[in-house]
Amino acid sequence: MPDLPSAFLPLLLLSKFVTPVTFRHHRYDDLVRTLYKVHNQCPDITRLYSIGRSVKGRYLYVLEFSDYPGIHEPLEPEVKYVGNMHGNEVLGRELLLQLSEFLCEEFRNRNQRIVRLIQDTRIHILPSMNPDGYEVAAAQGPNTSGYLVGRNNANGVDLNRNFPDLNTYFYYNQKYGGPNHHLPLPDNWKSQVEPETRAVIQWIRSLNFVLSANMHGGAVVANYPYDKSLEHRFRSAHHTSKSPTPDDELFQTLAKVYSYAHGWMHQGWNCGDYFPDGITNGASWYSLSKGMQDFNYLHTNCFEITLELSCNKFPRQEELQREWLGNREALIQFLEQVHQGIKGMVLDENYNNLTGAVISVTGINHDVTSGEHGDYFRLLLPGTYSVTAKAPGYDPKTVTVTVGPAGPTLAVSYLLDGRKKMLTSNSSEARLRSA
Repeated sequence: MPDLPSAFLPLLLLSKFVTPVTFRHHRYDDLVRTLYKVHNQCPDITRLYSIGRSVKGRYLYVLEFSDYPGIHEPLEPEVKYVGNMHGNEVLGRELLLQLSEFLCEEFRNRNQRIVRLIQDTRIHILPSMNPDGYEVAAAQGPNTSGYLVGRNNANGVDLNRNFPDLNTYFYYNQKYGGPNHHLPLPDNWKSQVEPETRAVIQWIRSLNFVLSANMHGGAVVANYPYDKSLEHRFRSAHHTSKSPTPDDELFQTLAKVYSYAHGWMHQGWNCGDYFPDGITNGASWYSLSKGMQDFNYLHTNCFEITLELSCNKFPRQEELQREWLGNREALIQFLEQVHQGIKGMVLDENYNNLTGAVISVTGINHDVTSGEHGDYFRLLLPGTYSVTAKAPGYDPKTVTVTVGPAGPTLAVSYLLDGRKKMLTSNSSEARLRSA
């Protein structure tokens, strides 16, 4: 992934003169200046990079926060926020710009909660996945009636219906046997998706993301996978079909963390709909195919939920401050959830990293794999679990681990012998983290 495109380097020189983020809508050039400004104010803990370009050539910028920007530190989890996937659903875009400035300012102010978060977590923020659609919607403005104007990308494609459909393969494997994670992509997948989708897929394949949320508008609810039902029925008051993942309880908890930390999402009654606790299984609301959150779960180690954040897809400017205050705590609490569960290293007898080792939890039919540094992360609710590590050429090893109610992280390390013998395993580094 390239770092800052040279065409925009002059903006660095101007960024210190840019006015602070205010509660206003940001067109593309303004968004770029704002990201550069935040990076310039906090250069030691941020990196600004592009994952690709839109149909019309606009860069898809990501702002990273870390105590070592650009470097994956073993046992430090990766988390991401994605905004503005639908170009006319703009609140997430503005919240992520506000969040970027907030993280920078609070780190500089030595807010210990934010300092600890940035030191222990690598955070990636993509404010706009669909900058072309946004420009169309913004040109119309919030005062007209074109409800869908700008939703799609410049080729007229809905990006949240554009990812490879892996649900069908999973449902088949569930019935007849086959892998329950990291399902392969079709050979011709790149030709089947839009430039923005392709950029995001390559991005999430290049980093071992653990947790994610993507932000939408038109409702106020935290939506968790699966989005596609087994029957794939469309929304109907009489024909809904919940489609839970093997991690259904965990996903419900993640959704509730956001909902109950939000100013009013948890109340349930919003925008003429009622969602108990302010959460919903995607398929039980309405079924959609080729969505991004299901793709994350089935193709990578990443657990993603979808946040519907406003009744009005393009809120008026005077509403933005209230929306920020209503979402700020939820945005931080959700990031902190990436530390709930277990993590560890998988090494061979010579202490070399074992990439792609499979970590399975008894009773949960969804595995994760170790990354290129040999580290793995498995989000889990409090409880006691039987966890197995296995890799080709090695005997599997099972240990019992406990995740406590206050959110400890247990680092479970495995040392595997190439002669198919487990030499040692241990549980260590139990640390409580504030929620």
